[in-house]
Amino acid sequence: MVLALREVSRHMVVILSDGAFPDPKDFPNFLKAKVRSKSIADVGSLPVMQFLPIIRGFLVFASCIAAASAIGNHELTERAADPCAVVGGKKWVNPKDLRACFTSVKVDPVQKENIIQVINKTLAFHTSVNYEFKAPEPFTADVHEDLLGDLARIQKQNYASDYDLHIDFSRTLKRLNDGHSLFLNFLPTPLVLLTDSNGAQNVHIAPEAFQVASAEFADETEFWQNALPGSLKGQLASLSGAKVLLINGQDPFVAVDANAQITGSFQGFGTRQNSYNIGSSGWTYIMGNFAQQSLPLSDSATLTIIRNGHVLPEVITIIVNNNADTSCCRTAHDTASWRANFCVAVDGTNGVNLYATNSSTTNSPLIKFQQQPPVPPAVARKQPLDVMLDTTPPSDIVLPPPLQPALPAINGSRSVSQFYMLKDGKTGVMALGSFSDTALNPFLLGMLQGLQSLKALGATQLIVDVSNNGGGFICAAHIAGPNSGAVPQAGLDTKARDGPLAQLITDRIVNDNADPQNLLLYNPTNWANASNVFFAPGTNWLQPPVRTTINGRADAFSQRLGEECPIDQYPAKPPTTALFDPKKVAIVSNGSQNICCSGVNLDMHHLDAQARALYSVTMNKKEGAKTVVVGGKSDVQQQYCGTVGGQSTDFSTIDTEVKSVGLKDNSLAPPDLLVNGVQGITWRLGFGVFDTTQPEEWQSRPATLNLPLTSNMQVLPPFTMPRITDLLITASTIQQPSGKLL
Repeated sequence: MVLALREVSRHMVVILSDGAFPDPKDFPNFLKAKVRSKSIADVGSLPVMQFLPIIRGFLVFASCIAAASAIGNHELTERAADPCAVVGGKKWVNPKDLRACFTSVKVDPVQKENIIQVINKTLAFHTSVNYEFKAPEPFTADVHEDLLGDLARIQKQNYASDYDLHIDFSRTLKRLNDGHSLFLNFLPTPLVLLTDSNGAQNVHIAPEAFQVASAEFADETEFWQNALPGSLKGQLASLSGAKVLLINGQDPFVAVDANAQITGSFQGFGTRQNSYNIGSSGWTYIMGNFAQQSLPLSDSATLTIIRNGHVLPEVITIIVNNNADTSCCRTAHDTASWRANFCVAVDGTNGVNLYATNSSTTNSPLIKFQQQPPVPPAVARKQPLDVMLDTTPPSDIVLPPPLQPALPAINGSRSVSQFYMLKDGKTGVMALGSFSDTALNPFLLGMLQGLQSLKALGATQLIVDVSNNGGGFICAAHIAGPNSGAVPQAGLDTKARDGPLAQLITDRIVNDNADPQNLLLYNPTNWANASNVFFAPGTNWLQPPVRTTINGRADAFSQRLGEECPIDQYPAKPPTTALFDPKKVAIVSNGSQNICCSGVNLDMHHLDAQARALYSVTMNKKEGAKTVVVGGKSDVQQQYCGTVGGQSTDFSTIDTEVKSVGLKDNSLAPPDLLVNGVQGITWRLGFGVFDTTQPEEWQSRPATLNLPLTSNMQVLPPFTMPRITDLLITASTIQQPSGKLL
């Protein structure tokens, strides 16, 4: 089963592996009588299923099947043949056949109850449960989920199949909008919102659609070519750039807004609409939620379009094809092998007692769903992370060379961090696809070298591109150097939830010396108080709890926590002077970014990243850096940071804390998970910059500029366009362009 939990706060998300683009008959379930605000940045291509893991939120619970959520000893409906044998061992399968396989499995009540117990008891550590019941403005209309109430409803409700249970989990948890499946659906027609010279915005098939699809899906292109009707047969390339009038007979924004209701991951409605867009991260291409889905919800998509150079509308139906990950399909030939190989708990699903003999594990199923390069579990335990989870894995679709930056990468560039000097001789670019790498110190040194290289080349202003950045090491940005506001705390103060089981864990560590090697999260020596003084061993940092009421519900949190990234622990001494004036820094994104611990003070003084978001928040609100969201509907407020959080973790880590201090038999402790699943949570929340008494997660982060996409902006990423550089950097202030658009 693939289950993912999402929340609007983006840190707690349980994601069920279901597709983001619903079948037309499902629209009434996701849309209210009146279509909400219309903001689309990108719709995507026809679904092609692929056996791959997916998750977009911080609380993610993914069990083995992309369509099933809780199963163990299963029953098959009586059929002449095993429906899963039809799709087993194949690379491309029909969605109808895949649904038949998924719906043939009945719900196992024991495993259903086990999943609910794990989710419920792990939620005691998730900071945003009561905030998400009714989020503060400006997110009230977008986030209002009674998660505990819906879990109680699901617990009592009967389901025709495990697939139906999975979808209910998914719809419920993604309403949290805080951000796995064995299949992915792809369409060769990713969609994008383009703005014409008069300022009118319309949905189009992406101008680069065929270029990307033919390169990535060469073995399936002929299938789509031949499936086109009449004279369009074999003319798939001619669809690129076409204006989309209708999707399945309805206004395109009906599909966009329906997707925004169920996609999860981001609090702001505009950002969830923009998650429908394409983007680049590490020079890969993101197809968008229309062109890439995780569940076989529909068999085709019918588009009414006007092609470039034509005046009359044409109706095309593109068949959904499902692409299966060969690592799954080659070992899953029928229901029995599928269940045995992919649906039971594996090494890393549950936690371990770190002080027991032979208890270590190097496997982490969570890695599959994190929107960052893989970080070894040993590194992740020592370095706090704040990373998005998603039901779709990080994109591995290579951006075709003609669309990649033509500029040479300079010294310091490595993997997810690339540095460029623009041709104007004064603008440097730091493109960060992630705040994570396989090793922290080389990543930090690479960032420092890249920024210093830009300065040596004469850069006086900086563009930081964090589009589709999924977060990462909380302390990644400190290496850039200090400023007056960065010491001792460059980022945001935080708080952790202070529930009964968390108190018991801390009590065992403090009073019984249950963590002599300082391996656990709850060890007081890991944290500093509000005065930025680290706690001494034996300090019970959860006492007394700070009791509060949120949405009429009693809650309790730790005392305010301060500095967590001491400068003296970095591999190189930070610069003594600022590298860049923050007022000459522009942070560019598509709004789909997560946080990096303590934001970066981009005088490049203290580049401490609570991953993307905290980086962007502190740079903008504390230092005055400009923020730009590329794409999106002009009449919808675009948030430059989709989620903030503070620090994310997961069920297996909490389970390790519980087992290592000897509390596994306590009634408050979650049981071992019986299925192959992942549950992510937001373990700490960062306090706001403007309102320092409330979490930044629930405070508005409007972009300085929403830069519309136009048909001539086909060179990705947008920072390579001189006109954008002039608009964002050279001007003393950023204003919406008047008259003609870019």
